[in-house]
Amino acid sequence: MSNYSAGHNAEVTAADYLERLGFKILQLNWKTRYCEIDIVAVKSKAIYFVEVKYRNNDKQGHGLDYITVGKLRRMTFAAEMWVNTNQWDGEYQLAAIGIDGDDITFVDDI
Repeated sequence: MSNYSAGHNAEVTAADYLERLGFKILQLNWKTRYCEIDIVAVKSKAIYFVEVKYRNNDKQGHGLDYITVGKLRRMTFAAEMWVNTNQWDGEYQLAAIGIDGDDITFVDDI
C-alpha cells in the first residue's frame, strides 16, 4: 500500500471514529494552494480542525509525537484560512488523532 493510500485510509478511520464520538464531518482533506486540513468537523457548535497522524506500529514513535511546534504553526495558519474563507464566526480549535496500529488516540486541546 502506498503512503498516500495508508494516509487516506487513516483519515477515513479517524473520521469514522469522530462520528462515533458525535462529531459531524464537514470536510476531509480541505486544501488550498498554501495549506491543508485533514478533517474539519463540528460538535456542540464548535469547529474542530483535526490533524491525523498514522503509524503502522510504534517502532518509530507514536503518531502524535510528530506534531511539532512547526506543525502546530501550519495547523493554526490552515485553520485561520478556513475560518476566513468560510466566514466562520463561532468557536474553533485544533485537535489531533494518532493512529498507531489498532490504537486510536484523540486529543482535542492541542
